[in-house]
Amino acid sequence: MAGRQGEAEARRILVVEDEADIAALVAYQLTRAGFQVQTVSSGTDALKAVERQVPHLIVLDIMLTGLSGLEVLERLRSDPATHDVPVLLLTALREPSDRIRGLELGADDYLTKPFSPKELVLRVEAVLRRAVGAAAGSGSMLRALDLRLDPSAARCWWREQELQLTPTEFRLLQALMERRGRTLSRHQLLESVWDVDQRVAGRLQTRTVDMHMRRLRAKLGEAGEWVQTVRGFGYRFEPPDSE
Repeated sequence: MAGRQGEAEARRILVVEDEADIAALVAYQLTRAGFQVQTVSSGTDALKAVERQVPHLIVLDIMLTGLSGLEVLERLRSDPATHDVPVLLLTALREPSDRIRGLELGADDYLTKPFSPKELVLRVEAVLRRAVGAAAGSGSMLRALDLRLDPSAARCWWREQELQLTPTEFRLLQALMERRGRTLSRHQLLESVWDVDQRVAGRLQTRTVDMHMRRLRAKLGEAGEWVQTVRGFGYRFEPPDSE
């Protein structure tokens, strides 16, 4: 337990929330859990803070005044210096389209308001575990024709070009390549990649898998066709040399 606490203390979290009471609640709960927390109240200040020091994770409210959370997320994902920083979105229950748009832009997870303090900490820890697992992975090189994935270095190449995958996209591709030719359900992917128990995996959470799969396919280019949708069940990685 002490080792885990020490690990958490080294993790810097940027909270971007323009409602002072919610920002204070989030900061309090995460600080109590042992994280180093900085809060800002606008998208512009968030980008400035990230430019000064890249955090280990960003808790980002969608409904910010001025520069919206989705605009901030889009800029983060388009910048090579921040494209793989994990982002947990804070959303309102009445904003399903914004949640979906956030996932399309590359958010790693979302938490709907109102939320429980315990769930907030658990979600942050789960996203960080995925990021750490991708950055400090282990295992031999995975290959499929011109696609190579190195779990030990958390790097992926299509031909000679290195692909810029987020930690969640990396773990998703790794899970599929390790089970090449086998169909994985969305619930199985939620369990292995998102650390989400099947009992709490609802429709929007399975939609999370679909949104990340869409982004992953786009980044894979020609190899994206090897990630096949098995209608009514899930996904399968099957390159043409698998027969």
